[in-house]
Parts: sequence; C-alpha cells; structure tokens
Amino acid sequence: MTDVNTSPEEGDAVEHLKEEEDEEELPHSEFLDIFEEGLAMIVQDPLLCDLPIQVTLEEVNSQVALEYGQAMTVRVLKADGEVMPIVVVQQATVLHLKKAIRRYLELKQQREGGIKHISWRYVWRTFSLVFNGEKLDDDSKKLKDYGIRNRDEVTFMKKLRKK
Repeated sequence: MTDVNTSPEEGDAVEHLKEEEDEEELPHSEFLDIFEEGLAMIVQDPLLCDLPIQVTLEEVNSQVALEYGQAMTVRVLKADGEVMPIVVVQQATVLHLKKAIRRYLELKQQREGGIKHISWRYVWRTFSLVFNGEKLDDDSKKLKDYGIRNRDEVTFMKKLRKK
C-alpha cells in the first residue's frame, strides 16, 4: 500500500498513522467513569472490601501492606468517640502517625465536605496522642518503643494548659 515515491519506512509510518486514527478516543469524563467502575469492582475483593468506593492508590497500597504484615493499624480514639483506623508501616515513628492522621482526615473531608482548612500546628499544640497513659511527645521515637502494636488504641487527648 505504499506509494511509488515513498520509501518503505515512510510507508510504514503512514500505515501506523492510519491505524492510530482508527482507534477510538474517549473524552476524559468517560474515561474516568470507566476507571471508577473498574475500581469499584476491584474494591469488592475480600482483601479490599473495607476501602471506600473513591479509594486512592495510597489506600490500596496500605491495605496490601497490612495483608503482608508490612504495616499495622493504630486505632485513634477522638474525644467524640469516633475511632479512626490509621495505617502506618511497622517501623513508624510518632511523626509518621501524625502525618497519617492528617492524611486520613484530609481524605475524609474531601469525601464528605465540611471544614476546608485545619491548622495542624494548632492541633498538635492543643492535643496529644496518648497510649496507656503515656504521651507520645517524641516525634522521632518509634511507635514500637512506646509498646504500640497492631490494632492498639491511641487516644487523641486535649493537653492541659500550664498556668
């Protein structure tokens, strides 16, 4: 199908371009719909069934890491009684836990709406994480060093002001 005036390489390139034109292009919104349908089917897997429908790659990776024993769930209890299941790696520090709490709450806000901005500097000045009566005040210390294991409960507690 090549022209007499074109080289074989040019002819192949023309054929390739014609094949690309034949492929159907999807609008972005349609592609997203197809992707979300596929994702919803994947999330029905027993391993991933605890994840929300609007799951992120980070959440899928965390769930897989949990299954392989590379991560643990720390249950963070808020003053209103809500328990936040926070997933961190086995060697996580207090700082890793704080960042994971922040990410969890940001994702929750995106899904549910609500408060647009949280001052995390204020949060950590006003609240402490407490495990078995001990404040987790050293950000560089590993959770294991505080005795925190998989599925342990950490309390989100308001600090008492010094007078």
